[in-house]
Amino acid sequence: MEIEEAIERRKSRRSFKRTALTENQLSQLIWSAGKAPSAGATYPLELYVVIGKECAGDIDAGVYHTKGYSELELHKEGDLREELAVACLRQMFIADAPVSFVITAEYERTTRRYGERGIRYVHIEVGHVSQNIYLQCEALGLATVAIGAFYDDEVAKVLSLPEEHKPIYVMPVGKYAQ
Repeated sequence: MEIEEAIERRKSRRSFKRTALTENQLSQLIWSAGKAPSAGATYPLELYVVIGKECAGDIDAGVYHTKGYSELELHKEGDLREELAVACLRQMFIADAPVSFVITAEYERTTRRYGERGIRYVHIEVGHVSQNIYLQCEALGLATVAIGAFYDDEVAKVLSLPEEHKPIYVMPVGKYAQ
């Protein structure tokens, strides 16, 4: 797919088939998330992937932290899609998606260099990452939507996030159920 076509077709979709992603699709999405620019190369974002049972090839259900946007490291065991959906103001369609990306920020990495303006830079960066995920979903024939409506503390609790990793976006991904 040409980039122009992916941009033209990009839209938010909130309806997902209960069909697994392939490990290759998951890998491609993680890779594209890591290809966003970062102010001063401070890289404040951390990506967590919530994977349901039998939802991404042979990968076990759980919450995974991406290391270098290339390899997954198990952070917490279990299928937590429903708990995540509840923490996202009961937007239960999130539980239908086989995978959800949770983009978090460690603001200090950027504010230590840029002061309060660093907060703006972090938010700009999360927009870049989100758009990369949207465009990669289009290229792969998948659906997603950026969710900013959630209880921050509840999402952090469900995922057992480190205190310094603040959730900014939740992006459920799956095949579109029309």
